[in-house]
Amino acid sequence: MEEDDVIEISSGESDHEHGYTERRAILEPAIRSVVEALGGYEGKTYRMGDEAYGCLKDLKKYWRKDDTDDERTVARIFWATRVLTNDLVPILVETAGKGHVEDKRAIACADLITAMTWPIDLAEELKELDDEVDRGTDYTLLLQSHLYYKAALLRPGVMQALFNIMLPCLAKDVKERKEKDVQIINVVLHLVRNLAFIKDLPANIHLSSDQINFSSLQSQFIRILSEANYLELLLTIASNATTEAMFNGWNTLVLEIFYLLFRGVKPSSLVLDQAKVKLVSYSKGIQSKVTMQQTTRTLHDLLSIEGQRRRNFARYAPSRHSRFGTTISVKLNPKKNADPSKGDKGPDAPVAPPEPSASQALILHRQQGLKKEAGTILDLLKRQKTQKGKKIDELGREDNLSIESRTALQNLARSFIESAFNPFLASLLKDIKSERPKITEKDNLRLLFVTKWFLEFFLAVRSKEKNVGSGTSPEGGPWGFGLVGEVVERGWIVWVLKRMNGAIEEKPKMWTEWQAGIECLTQLLALIEAMSASQSLAAGEDGAELHDAAETLQQQLIYNGQILDAALDGLRSYKDGTQSLAFLHASVHLASNLLKMLERWGKTRGKGAYVRKRAKPRRKRRARGTAAGEQDGDEEDEAEGQAEKEEVVEETMFTFDAFLQKFANADITHTLLTYLSRCRGFTSQESMKRVVGLMHRQVVHAKAEGLYFQVSTLDLFKAILADQTSLPKDQASKDLVSLIKYILRQFFKAVEADSFVLIEVRSSSPETAPRASLTLLAHGAQAFFPKNRGQWKKLSSWEPEKKSGRAAAPEDTRFPPDVQVKKGYTWSEQLAIVVAALHDAEPDELVEWVKDILKVVIEQRQRIIEETDGAPVKTENAADAADLNDDELKEKLQAKGPSNEALGKITDYLIPYISDEQAEAATKNPQLKLLFRLVKCYIQDDDADELEWYIPAGILLADLQRGLSVITQFQATPLDLNGKRAQQLLSKT
Repeated sequence: MEEDDVIEISSGESDHEHGYTERRAILEPAIRSVVEALGGYEGKTYRMGDEAYGCLKDLKKYWRKDDTDDERTVARIFWATRVLTNDLVPILVETAGKGHVEDKRAIACADLITAMTWPIDLAEELKELDDEVDRGTDYTLLLQSHLYYKAALLRPGVMQALFNIMLPCLAKDVKERKEKDVQIINVVLHLVRNLAFIKDLPANIHLSSDQINFSSLQSQFIRILSEANYLELLLTIASNATTEAMFNGWNTLVLEIFYLLFRGVKPSSLVLDQAKVKLVSYSKGIQSKVTMQQTTRTLHDLLSIEGQRRRNFARYAPSRHSRFGTTISVKLNPKKNADPSKGDKGPDAPVAPPEPSASQALILHRQQGLKKEAGTILDLLKRQKTQKGKKIDELGREDNLSIESRTALQNLARSFIESAFNPFLASLLKDIKSERPKITEKDNLRLLFVTKWFLEFFLAVRSKEKNVGSGTSPEGGPWGFGLVGEVVERGWIVWVLKRMNGAIEEKPKMWTEWQAGIECLTQLLALIEAMSASQSLAAGEDGAELHDAAETLQQQLIYNGQILDAALDGLRSYKDGTQSLAFLHASVHLASNLLKMLERWGKTRGKGAYVRKRAKPRRKRRARGTAAGEQDGDEEDEAEGQAEKEEVVEETMFTFDAFLQKFANADITHTLLTYLSRCRGFTSQESMKRVVGLMHRQVVHAKAEGLYFQVSTLDLFKAILADQTSLPKDQASKDLVSLIKYILRQFFKAVEADSFVLIEVRSSSPETAPRASLTLLAHGAQAFFPKNRGQWKKLSSWEPEKKSGRAAAPEDTRFPPDVQVKKGYTWSEQLAIVVAALHDAEPDELVEWVKDILKVVIEQRQRIIEETDGAPVKTENAADAADLNDDELKEKLQAKGPSNEALGKITDYLIPYISDEQAEAATKNPQLKLLFRLVKCYIQDDDADELEWYIPAGILLADLQRGLSVITQFQATPLDLNGKRAQQLLSKT
C-alpha cells in the first residue's frame, strides 16, 4: 500500500481531548509563573510582589481567552492554582481591608474575582455546545470551584473590604462622580449577584465536615450582607430607581439579587418573629433556656410525618398472632374452561405454559387475606413500578437557612415594602415598556416572581398583625394598601396579562413564566379580597373608599375577561410530566380564589354583566368604498387596521352559572384528580380544601358528576376510602369522603337506570375485535367505564336551561320587534348601516341626539379624570405639546389610562328624555335601539312600559370616543352599500 493510501482512524472525542491538552500545556506554565509573581505567605502574613498590579492585569488578559473556549481552559487552570483562595482574597484584605480603598490592586482583584465567579447557566451552556466537537466538555469541576470561591469570599473581612471599595464612589457628588466610579460600583454589585447565584449543596448527614459547610453557605452569605450594609445599599438603589439615573441603571441587577435571595424561602415562613427568643437566666448566669417557636413547630411537623409513616407501615406489616402462621389458597378464574382447540397438539409438542386467564391456584401468607380482597393482597406482593421523578418547582427552591439569615431577610422584606416597592416596580415596568437594552427575557420572569413574593408577604404580615392587634406601619396599625398600590394600577395588570398571553403563544410554550403570571394573579385576587374586607384599620385609610376601589378593580378584571380564561387554561393545559407540581398547585389556587370572588360578585350583580371576549378575526367579505369614490391611501390603511382590531374583540354576557358550565370540563377534572392523588403530600389544610371545593362546584353546582364516572377515577376513590383512616382529622378530609360517597351514589343510580353504563367493549386491535369481552360491575368489584368525553351530560343530573322560546316574543305587542344587522359586517360597518337606516327614515334627528349624548358623557367623565389625575398630558418636550391639537391631547390622555381613583368616581349615566318623541323613539324605534346597543348603552328594566337606557360606568372613554368618531365619519361619507337600501341589510332578532 502506498503512503498516500494510508487512512488515519481517530475518534472525535480523542481529538477533543488532545486539543484541550495542547491548549492547557501552552497556557498553564505561563499562568503559573504569573500567579507565583503575585506574592506569597511569610509565616501567617501575605507579602505582595513588586509587580502585583501588573500580574493582576496579565491574569485578566489570560481570563479573556476563555471567551472563545467552550472548555474554559483558563478557568480550570485558575482553579488548579487556587489563585483566588491563596492570592486574590489575601491581596484584597491587605489593601481595601486595611483602609486602602482606592488601591488599584484592590480594584483589580475585585474585577478578576467577579469574572471568576460569573454564573454558569448550565442549561444555556449545554445548548450552545456542538454535539460532535464539545462531546467531552464537563462542567462539574467548574461548578465545584464556585462553591470553594464562595466559601473563600465569606471569610471574615472580605465582603466588608469589597464594600469599602464602593464607599468613596458612592460618597462623591453627582458632578464629581466619574464613569470609573460607576463601573467600580457595578463590578461589586455584580459580584454580590454572582455569589447569590451559587447554590448550596443539599444537606446530608453523610457528608464530611467540609462538605456540610457547603450546604449552609447561603445562610452565611445573607448574614454577612446584612452585617456589611449591603442590604441597606440594595434598598437605597430600589427606592431611588425612579429619581436617580445611576440607580435606575442597576434596577434589573437588584431585581435579580432579590430573586436569588428570596426564591429559597417561603413568605409565610418569614411572617413569624424569627428572633423571638425567650432567655431565662439563672442566678449564676451560666445557663439559659432557649425556646424557639419555629424550631419547635418544625420538629413537631417532622415527628408527625414520621409517626404517620410508622402507622402506615404497621397497617400492612406481617403479624405473628397465629401460632401456625397463615396459609390461604386462592384460585383465579375457577370456572374458566380450557380452550378445546388447544388441547391436543400431538405427543411431541412442547408443554406450553398456562395461560394467564386459565384457572390457577395461589398461596397467600398474610392475615389480611382473611378479611380483604385477594386482589388487594396480591397487589401488595407485586414489585412497585418506579415512577419518573417529577419537577417540584422551576421558579423557586427550598433553602435551609439559619435563624439569623431569616431574620435579615425578614427585615429586608419589611423595609422594602415600606419604602421601595412602588418606585422599584414603577421603574422596572417603565424600562420594560420602553424596551431598554438592559432588559432581558428573564427579567420579566423575575419581576413576576418578586412581585408575587412580596404581595404574599404583605398580605400574610397584614393578616397576622390584624389578628394580633399590633401595628407595623409608622403611624401604628397594620400596613396600608397604598404601600403596594402599584400592582392595582391598570398598566401593571395589563402587562401581566400580556406576558401570560405571550408565554402561551410561544413555541415551545413558556410554562414557567405562565406559572409566575398565575401566581401573580392569585395574589392580586387575594389583595382585592383583603381590600373589600378592610375596616379602616390602617392610618389614613377609609374602609368605604377601599371597598369601592376593590369593587371597581374587580369589575374591570371581570370585564377584561382574560383572567377568567387564564384560570381555565391553567387547569386545562396541565399535563403530568410537562409542568411542575408548583404549576399544578398555582393553577388550583387561582381557580379556587377566582370562583369564590365570582360567586360573591354574582350574588350582588344577579343578571350578570358584559365582558370582553377575544374572537378569531374574520376575512373581509368585500372591499369598502365611499360615496365620493376617492379617499386618501393612508386613511384607508388606518381604517383597515382599525377594522382588524374591531374584529378581534367583542362583548358577551357573563354570568356565574355560565362560567360554572365552562368549568365543568373533562380536562379540568383530570387535573383536579391528579392534584387529589397527591393528597398525602399536602402540607396544609388549605390545599385539600381548595381541591375539594373545586370538585364540589363541578359535581353539585354544575351537576357534572358524570365527569367522574371513569375507571381510573373510581379506582382512586376506592383507594382513598380504603385508607381514609390515615387522612388528617380535619373538616376538609371529611368533606372529601362525603363528596366521594355522593359521587358513588350518583354512579350507582345511573347504573340502576341503565345497566349498560357498566359495559366496556375491549377491541385493542382488528384481530381481537370479534372477541370483544363484556365486563360487568358487581358491588365491590372493579368498575369499568368507557371514555365519556362529551357524554357526561347525559350521565349526570345536569339539565339544559329551559328557553323561554322564540314564539313567545311576538306575543308582546307593546314594542315592534328588535332588529339586527345581517351577518358578515364589522362593528363599524354595522354602525354605518344603522346610521343610514335612520337617515332614510328620519333625517339625522335621532342620530344627532345620540351624538349629543356621547359628547356629554365623554366631557363629563373627562372632567372627572382631569380633576382627579391632574394635568391632561405631561409631555417631555414643551414643543411637542404645542404641536398637538385638542383631539390629539385627549387621545394621548386616553392612551395613558385613568387611575383607579378616577374610575371609582365615575357613575352610570342615565340617558334623559327631554321630549315625548325621544322617549317613544327610545322605546319603540328598532333602529335607534340597535344604535344604542352598538355604542354600548343598556336597558335598565326590560319589562318597563317606557324603556330607560344608561351608559355603564365601566365603559372606557376610548370606546365612547370611537363610537362618536365612527358615527360622524359615516354621516359625512356614507358607506357604499352596493346599490342596496340600508333597511334591506337589517333583519329581525
